[in-house]
Amino acid sequence: MDVTERLSFFAALYKVDENPEKGMWMLYLTIVVLSIIVYKLGFAKKLPILKSFIIYLFLILGCTILTFLGAFLPVAEGLVVAALILIIYKIRLRQEKKQEANTN
Repeated sequence: MDVTERLSFFAALYKVDENPEKGMWMLYLTIVVLSIIVYKLGFAKKLPILKSFIIYLFLILGCTILTFLGAFLPVAEGLVVAALILIIYKIRLRQEKKQEANTN
């Protein structure tokens, strides 16, 4: 079995099999950015700067493990789907609040 057939979409896009160092760094950055987006859209609250720094530090460290899994499992793809769902939710919530404010 060829390893290129088992790569996830983003791993294949970044050609992890041909250039592993650059490809894994690109995959890592993609997963970090998508994780931050999902965190900000779905879970972030107003926190002091030091607590926010610690949360983002652990988020970035945790993405290291997700990157190794993301080479063959659809980790980044799942984060894209989660981000899209949260974006749709935020848009609908904003429209609903705007509509409720207009009726009052």
